[in-house]
Amino acid sequence: SAALQKQLTEAGARLVEGGDKVDALVFDGRKMTRTTQLDDVYTFYHANLRKLDTCGRVVVIGPHPEHAGSAEAAATAGALTGFVKSVAKEVGNKGATANLIQYAGGGDTLIAGPLRFLLSARSAFVTGQSFGVTKPAKRGPAPAWVQPLTERVAVVTGAARGIGAATAERLAAEGATVLAVDIPPSAEELNALCRRIGATPLQLDITADDAPQRIIAEAEKLGGLHIVINNAGITRDKLLVNMSEQFWRQALAVNLEAALRISEAAAPVLQPGGRVICLSSIAGIAGNRGQTNYGAAKAGLIAGVRALAPTMAERGATINAVAPGFIETRLTAAIPFAIREAGRRMAALGQGGLPLDVAELITFLSTPGAAGVNGQTIRVCGGNFLGA
Repeated sequence: SAALQKQLTEAGARLVEGGDKVDALVFDGRKMTRTTQLDDVYTFYHANLRKLDTCGRVVVIGPHPEHAGSAEAAATAGALTGFVKSVAKEVGNKGATANLIQYAGGGDTLIAGPLRFLLSARSAFVTGQSFGVTKPAKRGPAPAWVQPLTERVAVVTGAARGIGAATAERLAAEGATVLAVDIPPSAEELNALCRRIGATPLQLDITADDAPQRIIAEAEKLGGLHIVINNAGITRDKLLVNMSEQFWRQALAVNLEAALRISEAAAPVLQPGGRVICLSSIAGIAGNRGQTNYGAAKAGLIAGVRALAPTMAERGATINAVAPGFIETRLTAAIPFAIREAGRRMAALGQGGLPLDVAELITFLSTPGAAGVNGQTIRVCGGNFLGA
């Protein structure tokens, strides 16, 4: 549409017809209702996919299957999911990605945020994913493309290292006032991070009974609560037959129960346009040997996010889950080389991700530009074949 082309040009894209190489191929199929219209998607990409440059982007915009008016319309919308996942695996060897935006109404403004993110370098490890975009029950702040988190207070749990530290840094870079939370044994790393990015540290065990209230109280001192990133997590891996009750209980308490309690406590006090993002895992989608406790917790978190989405929408807020795949951290560095290499090769992109890759998606979901994305679970896995 003309409005969509305007959004692209305002973002700095140069629209071309023909040419030998292109950086992105975008197909707008929002009005598709019949299976025969899938031929148009085939025709467009069949003719142009060879032109996609290294590290290019494929984005399909289609109707949302849950908001279709008939079985055929729903099937047409659903077919695009399999199409995009398959394209992601075909173009991954050249560092390119393919993703789907499922549109359920609300105007081009709601598409602009996800589209800009997916076409940018910041989505480098996000591929084969569907971003459901629905009209918010209540409008929040208008999207801002420069420093979109200015005057917003963001809480990040498990912030001392890894994905948490990368997320705190990215949020601060986008203008947020960051309250960085981690356990007392991580105080040295937490304080160093806060000095570096200008954040406020809070030493706290999130499983404590009063943890949600303490987090909210500290955020209020900084200007209110706008964004909550439930990142803190632990692994206590054992085969189920060898797993102690203590290991089982610890994994659920940190990875599931604390995140849910903080999310539910935050909902009534979130400022307009509030955001809650919970860190799940592909282990919660596909399961993992020796991780029944972790897989159960992360799957439970996905279901909890989906259940809380309507409540958040009524308040003009959103809640989403992010599910990382194989991410290169100090924990994965301790894995034997052969297993690490196998984990990398399980991705369509042929490599592991970085904490920054996860932080980029979390940061996007925290912005006003993600107002139409609610109750979703989006993977940052490089097109990992596990559970795909």
